[in-house]
Amino acid sequence: MSVIETVIGRTRTTLSLLVVMVLVGLGTRAALPIANDPHVDLPLFYIGVNHEGISPGDAERLLVQPMEIELRKLEGIVELRSTASEGMASFFIEFDVSKDLDKALSDVRVAVDAARTEIPSTAEEPFVEEMTAADFPMLQVNLVGGAASERELYQAALKLRQEIETIPSVLSAELQGHRDEVLEVIIDPDALNTYRVSVDELLVILQRNNRLIPAGTMELDSGRFAVKVPAVVERAEEVLELPIRSSSEGVVTLRDVARVDRTFKDRTSYARYNGQETISIGVTKRTDANVIDAVESVLAVVAQSSASLPPGIEVIPSQNQAEFAAVQVRELEGNILTALALVMIIVVASMGFRSGLVVGLGIPFSLLFSVTIIYLLGYTFNFMVMFGMLLALGMLIDGGIVVTEYANRMMSEGMDHKRAYADAVQRMFWPVTASTATTLAAFLPMLFWPGVSGQFMGYLPVTVFTVLIGSLLYALLFGPVLGTLFGKPSMHNADLLRAQRVLEDGDPTQLDSLTGQFARFMVGVCRRPVLTMGIIFSLLISVFWAYGKYNVGTIFFSDADPQFIQVSVLGRGNFAANEVNDLVREVESEVLQIPGIRFVNTQSLLPGATGGNSGFMGSSSDRIGSIFIELVAESQRELGGKAIMSLIRERTDGLAGIKVEVQPLEKGPPVGKPIQIEFSSRQRTLLEPAMARVRAHLDTLPSLVDIDDSSALPSIEWRIEVDRQQAALYGVDVSSAGLAVQLVTNGVKVGEYRPDDAEDSVDIRVRYPRAERGITAMDELRISTEQGMVPLSNFVQMRPAPGVDSLKRIDGLPVELIKANVREGVMADGIVREIESWLAQQSFDPAIDIRFRGANEEQADSMAFVSAAFSLSLAIMFILLVTQFNNFYQSTLILLAVVMSTAGVLLGLLLLSNPFSALLTGVGVVALAGIVVNNNIILIDTFNHVRRQYPELDVRDVIVRATAQRLRPVLLTTVTTVCGLLPLAAGFSVDLAGRSVTIEGEMAMFWAPLSQAIVFGLSFATVLTLIATPALLALPSEIGAFVLSVRQRLGFPPTLSESR
Repeated sequence: MSVIETVIGRTRTTLSLLVVMVLVGLGTRAALPIANDPHVDLPLFYIGVNHEGISPGDAERLLVQPMEIELRKLEGIVELRSTASEGMASFFIEFDVSKDLDKALSDVRVAVDAARTEIPSTAEEPFVEEMTAADFPMLQVNLVGGAASERELYQAALKLRQEIETIPSVLSAELQGHRDEVLEVIIDPDALNTYRVSVDELLVILQRNNRLIPAGTMELDSGRFAVKVPAVVERAEEVLELPIRSSSEGVVTLRDVARVDRTFKDRTSYARYNGQETISIGVTKRTDANVIDAVESVLAVVAQSSASLPPGIEVIPSQNQAEFAAVQVRELEGNILTALALVMIIVVASMGFRSGLVVGLGIPFSLLFSVTIIYLLGYTFNFMVMFGMLLALGMLIDGGIVVTEYANRMMSEGMDHKRAYADAVQRMFWPVTASTATTLAAFLPMLFWPGVSGQFMGYLPVTVFTVLIGSLLYALLFGPVLGTLFGKPSMHNADLLRAQRVLEDGDPTQLDSLTGQFARFMVGVCRRPVLTMGIIFSLLISVFWAYGKYNVGTIFFSDADPQFIQVSVLGRGNFAANEVNDLVREVESEVLQIPGIRFVNTQSLLPGATGGNSGFMGSSSDRIGSIFIELVAESQRELGGKAIMSLIRERTDGLAGIKVEVQPLEKGPPVGKPIQIEFSSRQRTLLEPAMARVRAHLDTLPSLVDIDDSSALPSIEWRIEVDRQQAALYGVDVSSAGLAVQLVTNGVKVGEYRPDDAEDSVDIRVRYPRAERGITAMDELRISTEQGMVPLSNFVQMRPAPGVDSLKRIDGLPVELIKANVREGVMADGIVREIESWLAQQSFDPAIDIRFRGANEEQADSMAFVSAAFSLSLAIMFILLVTQFNNFYQSTLILLAVVMSTAGVLLGLLLLSNPFSALLTGVGVVALAGIVVNNNIILIDTFNHVRRQYPELDVRDVIVRATAQRLRPVLLTTVTTVCGLLPLAAGFSVDLAGRSVTIEGEMAMFWAPLSQAIVFGLSFATVLTLIATPALLALPSEIGAFVLSVRQRLGFPPTLSESR
């Protein structure tokens, strides 16, 4: 007794196992974390070294170069990017994706510790951060307080942040738009002069009286005790009581020469929500957290805390990623349900209700089986996983259709249900297994896709693997068992039964049905295989030629309509924070007047500020403002996302003194602007002139917008030049002069203290009063010396000089970068080719290396991998086919369907005038390689079976009978796959559960390239396969007959094989 007969004989056990697996699948679906995007482990680390007051040039020499020496010793580094800017040096280290991130982080920390001894001791402790793709906040909580004071708003934001950070699913909550607290010691210069107290003396007193001194231990007969001298400042009032000078007349305290204010640092940025001043909290979730549950937890805490906030403060959430994730999940699940309904209608209409139900139940089983495996792998339920399920939806019932259709035929001839399904499984076991194996083989190379793109796309093949393995399990095990319980042949009358018997044992050309017409057409094809293949090959060559000549171009990922828009405001000059705020507000006011915008989060910042580790060259160095826009739902606005982007450009184009860049929030692997040109050379002086030449050319190209570069900003800095010899005559040095200058700028940090109502330590800074600060105050600044108060101008000169905002390096080489977007409807790869052609005609210094980065680089890498994966897939499939058929000719014939499917994809791109997506269309071509061969496998397996069963038949009759027998299952499997993806391919998101249809919405357009590739490729290949495969099967006998006739004409005796 075979395994399947045993399984069918134990129906209760099998059904119990089926129920358990379904229940487990339902449970894991409820427990599976939901996320917008797939989790990607970025092999990227950020290192920051702060040094107050250091210039970019000194930072490069004293901080960057020593750190680079140690970091470049590490193994597995792909790229090391460094930036020296005012007051700090930053480094981005990218490792190979295969590198263990924990080991990489440990190696980086060791290298940083080794470099610490080589950098100035005055620099702050370097810090190392691991970059993650999930740094984008899942929720923004905005505190708006028109009537509340800044301190009330700040304290409320701190309290709310503390409560949010206690939620287990929250990784961090970062404040934006606030000012850090500071304890300012405002000294009176006249009072210092009166008491003859020098600034150096005052600073030393403040520093020495704010420290914890462990005075050791004391051992007595009665025990051992620790002795401490507590001198740490705990309250602001304690600072005023510090003694400065003593005499017989009394003690001079700090209160006599200064006042103490607990206030905020000078403002460098502003934040607004829909035009209102705000302090916002950006909440980031943990990697394994469910974004919907995490946001609900945060909103519950916010609602609970809002009741205890001071009057006048309003809390408004924005950037709610859970809403978008829920809509995305609901819409994709609705599309899966729609595809399921379409597939079920087709299957039931073709096979009858009971057989259709047996086949259709394989869909929910396979999807739940996939969900269970995905949960065990630790994946989230993201849009890549969901689309993998949608992609596999049409393929997963192919095996069930073939097995059930064969069992139907057996039952229609009078065979018992159990016997029919047992025979169907035994007869179709290898064809169904081989079909699944070839599909899996096509997706297998995608698991080895390199880089971040590979991690992103890797969720797709894993999902398809799990769904197809579940479908194979159902088709060969659970489906037949269910079929024996309520399966029933779909043939109920004598005419259908007669037609079935004619297909099995007679001449199918005698039938009057569509199958008979097809069989008669096949007779003509088999008689003229050379002519048939000539026509088909001419058609294929024409398609490839036409695509090569008239193709639209190539894009990296998808050109979908955006739901989120990022606006950057660029401005050059020595702007003050208030000036920057006014300029950004102008842009913001224009944006707020555009219809279809749900909310606007705005942040202004000083030129050159990148917001910490926000990315190496991720934003322009002259960016002074960032505006994040969320649009209202697609169904509730008239304008599309791209139309709104164009409208923003139009409304802000006339604003003076600034440039405005508009781009969608990237979905998919992050690559930045599509046009990125990098200039590198060991001689930094060569870079700026070369970059200026290229930038001037790019400015003449009408297809480009949002052009920016990393050239140094035109700024002015004041240089304080100290005459050391003259200063020595007064008994002062450079350090004393520097401290005096700091008093009229940002102040001198003398220590920290931690009040009870503050979350972090508060700086203690000594400054002159506001009236005594500024550039003009330096001319009147006096310094205390042994000879009394002396004007600083006696030995110091101030000169304005051009400033540099930052210096960038990659792998130790100075670099500069130009970035640009392309206009709507323009293909970036065409512009890249045009720029490359122009660059080839120019003469640059040979010491300069110019190359394209960003999307162009990722696109080239992806295309190279897709080509390699395609070749590897074909090789694996060929080995599997040779193993099954033991015939090189038939195996090669099967793989010819891949050429036809590729031609179908290119024909679809030509007809729709769509670009080739390096990721999505490329994946579609590779996936098709596994799908289209299935029809050929079934056809040729049936051909071999009929030939063995009826050896007396002419090979042409065998071909016609086998093709007619498999016509219905081949068409059925193709139609189900095509119908499952047809709505998305047509740009329709049909949500059957939500009873909504979105035309050309974000999700439909996002997945359109992949859906269209499979719909066109599979349809085109199926039509040609049903004609080409019979012709190619008939070709050997036709060639043999031709050779025989030629030999007979030439008078050669027939060979032994020919005589047979």
